[in-house]
Amino acid sequence: MSTAANAHSTRVDQFFTAAEARFDRWRRLLDAARAWAVRTDSDSNPVLAAFQELRQWEDYFAYPGSSLLRNLEERIASRDAMGTLRVAQLINSALITHSYRSNTNDWEGEEQPIRLGERLPGADEMVHRPYFEVLVVTPMRQDAWPEIAQEYKTLRRAQDKFIYELVFVGSVEDAILASILNGNLESVVISDGVAFASAHNAPVLREFLLANLPPNAFSTRSGQQSLELARALKQIRPELDIFLLSGSEVEKVAGDVVAAQCIRRIFYQVEEPLELHLSILDAIADRFDTPYFDNLQKYAQRPIGTFHALPIARGKSIFKSNWIRDMGRFYGINLFLAESSATTGGLDSLLEPTGNIKIAQEKAARAFGADHVFFVTNGTSTSNKIVEQALLAPGDIMLVDRNCHKSHHYGAVLAGALPLYLEAYPLTKFSMYGAVPLRSIKKALLDLKAEGKLDKARLLVLTNCTFDGHIYNVERVMEECLAIKPDLIILWDEAWFGFARWSPFYRRRTAMGAAATLERKFKDPVYRAAFAEQSQKLGGDLDPGNPEVLRAQLLADPDKVHLRVYQTNSTHKSMSCLRQGSMILVKDQDYHTVEEQFHEAIFTHASTSPNLQIIASLDVARRQMELEGYELVNRSIQLALDVRREVNSHPLVSKYFHVAGADEMIPEEFRSSGFVDYLVPGVNWGTAVKSLREDEVALDVTRLTLVCGSAGFDGTQFKNLLAAEYDIQLNKTSRNSVLLQTNINNTRSDIAHLIQVLVGISQQIESKLQRGGKEAQQAFAGRVKALMEDVPDLPNFTCFHNTFRKNPAGATSEGDMRLAFFGAYREEQCEHVKLSSPEIDRRLKEGPDLVSASFVIPYPPGFPIMVPGQVINLETIDFMRKLDVKEIHGFNAALGLKLLRPSYLEAASGGGRGVEEPKRAVRSSAA
Repeated sequence: MSTAANAHSTRVDQFFTAAEARFDRWRRLLDAARAWAVRTDSDSNPVLAAFQELRQWEDYFAYPGSSLLRNLEERIASRDAMGTLRVAQLINSALITHSYRSNTNDWEGEEQPIRLGERLPGADEMVHRPYFEVLVVTPMRQDAWPEIAQEYKTLRRAQDKFIYELVFVGSVEDAILASILNGNLESVVISDGVAFASAHNAPVLREFLLANLPPNAFSTRSGQQSLELARALKQIRPELDIFLLSGSEVEKVAGDVVAAQCIRRIFYQVEEPLELHLSILDAIADRFDTPYFDNLQKYAQRPIGTFHALPIARGKSIFKSNWIRDMGRFYGINLFLAESSATTGGLDSLLEPTGNIKIAQEKAARAFGADHVFFVTNGTSTSNKIVEQALLAPGDIMLVDRNCHKSHHYGAVLAGALPLYLEAYPLTKFSMYGAVPLRSIKKALLDLKAEGKLDKARLLVLTNCTFDGHIYNVERVMEECLAIKPDLIILWDEAWFGFARWSPFYRRRTAMGAAATLERKFKDPVYRAAFAEQSQKLGGDLDPGNPEVLRAQLLADPDKVHLRVYQTNSTHKSMSCLRQGSMILVKDQDYHTVEEQFHEAIFTHASTSPNLQIIASLDVARRQMELEGYELVNRSIQLALDVRREVNSHPLVSKYFHVAGADEMIPEEFRSSGFVDYLVPGVNWGTAVKSLREDEVALDVTRLTLVCGSAGFDGTQFKNLLAAEYDIQLNKTSRNSVLLQTNINNTRSDIAHLIQVLVGISQQIESKLQRGGKEAQQAFAGRVKALMEDVPDLPNFTCFHNTFRKNPAGATSEGDMRLAFFGAYREEQCEHVKLSSPEIDRRLKEGPDLVSASFVIPYPPGFPIMVPGQVINLETIDFMRKLDVKEIHGFNAALGLKLLRPSYLEAASGGGRGVEEPKRAVRSSAA
């Protein structure tokens, strides 16, 4: 293998996405070819080395194909510098622009203008046909592959909606590599009898394969290799359509459980190539089909008379207006033609779907690996409240991360559930919190068990990933919690993590991915034996007084466990969906027991006038992710690594800014693998994947905490600077950092713009410090110290006031927040005390308690530091007094803290009755 390949063999950012790394390899060849063409008498070795580096990867892609590669190799060997440059230029251009998907000249090596469409026989106009590639895993000789490829080209018809090319491999290992490297692959055809080991003798490919081979993917059983390959491919890319060509008894193979789960259709050898061709296209059409969006397009083309309450439908009130027709020009006619408040004419009802919305949701369930999916058009805030209202009754205990989104706190209020707050580990340096330690969750459950209240623990709510990128080991969290309470329902708020389904490295840490893993584990005899061994050691009942129970990695009882998992995701945050598009994903074996109240919760929270365009965009987002999500997500990961590398290695920028690594964002105790960060020396694919498989908490590489305090900026100040002066928008800030996020919308141009801006700002800082002399440098150092070192401690949740606790003497801290929340609805039961008032300090020392009447949420850090009914302590007051942020929800500085009066608390505690509902004015029937 070449030295060039060795030089890049250990870099994570060279492998996280094949597409970007592949473009880089071709660019290096083109650069070398240009240099050679300028000086034809120069050494051709750089060109040959660049070609050899990329050649070992190209067998896994249809384009440029063996013919063009052979042409290029021959030109290099014959020292044809200009010819080498022409061919390299053609291939490089075709790859970057994707013109090879529609321009046949790119395949023939002809230098013709790129055509943007393909003129089909009998077609009147240029028609775009989506292009994809089919992986053929075959034991046939390589010299037979071109003939097979040509045979399938003859099967193409003018009416085919899609066009594909074949990629041939001759081994199981090569099939695995191709599925990882080639994002264009959508279908796989597997034949019996293929070899296992790759014929490629390339250490870089071997390293890549070993780091990504699914664990326990293959056994030594004879005759099962094709099915095991299908299963392994589904673990890597579950969206792939897999077809099996079997020479054995296909009827028996078809009855295999693995075949039923992984294989779309089984054929007897190659007796029906046309049927296989049509099956491939039909499978793609199934994923391409967007029932709601397709129907909405048809609806917009019909002449509809509207006599319902939506004047903008059809756009007449807009386009005929003397004053607002500019709105029509801006949005275009289709938006208004596709609007309606009717649910007839095939538009279906979001509240009770029976037609195309129902089918669209079923397709989304398939795509995300759920049993059921529900579309929500008013954001994941609503999705969360729907799930919590459906699953919780008054008095149920809800274990919840205190730093979760505010919708969960309000969900507890609406449901009347008793929140038992779990504390995440603090990242005081950045004024943010991380994830909740698994030990803390287990302890809360064991404490409830010790007090005889485990039966009331109904729901565990955690945010995955957190706003700042902390990813739980979802499988382990659920497994150990279910070991303590086998029927615990778990809601994962994956608002920021919906994209992770399409990354094989992140999927295991999603709710649906981990639930699928646990389903398999609970059926495995090996797991059952391991559980029996644990029971002998710890006892079957898991005594909460036994310290070993807290320390041990617990296994759940496969006979008692009920896997009940819910996931909410903000589709609009990470996929091509309009704002407020959200989904609820359900994988609950007991869903039938809550189905009625689940629909009741939907009726409660979902609008009766949902936005049709949001529903359509949810449908389209699913289509895109099923067909190109794998490549898009990998590219967004690559771009995040690019930012991390460029910022942290730039000699000037890194003086003032840096992207925080896993070692700064995750305490060492939660990184058992020893992982430090993605791009530090010595980290390769193996160590990165090991961290994602093993560590209690991992870091989402696409969420980048850019530390700006070392440049003298607080987070809000720097965010505003980027927006006002450089047209760069971002979302979250902390005291001394901003959060950058890459997604499927970003490009390398975006990254270049960001780096250029950071270089410019760094140059301005340098210049200002040089011109200002010692005085300016001392002032700058003081500012940096104030932002980076003089940071206030983050306050923990204290407790609910005894008024709102059923057993104040108990060890668990759940409280009736609903009672406190509505207690504040009566003005006479509340008081305001200014934050700077001596009264605050007096009551902290002497009493009576300061009890919050409302949620108080400063931004940053963006979580409630006070909730209704919470006792406020000195730590919380100190934090509030040191805050220098402008946005604090629930706090009016002019009025002061809103507190529940001691007289009310005393009366409510003594009387033993709940808060009376405020009296409402009753309208007469005449009114």
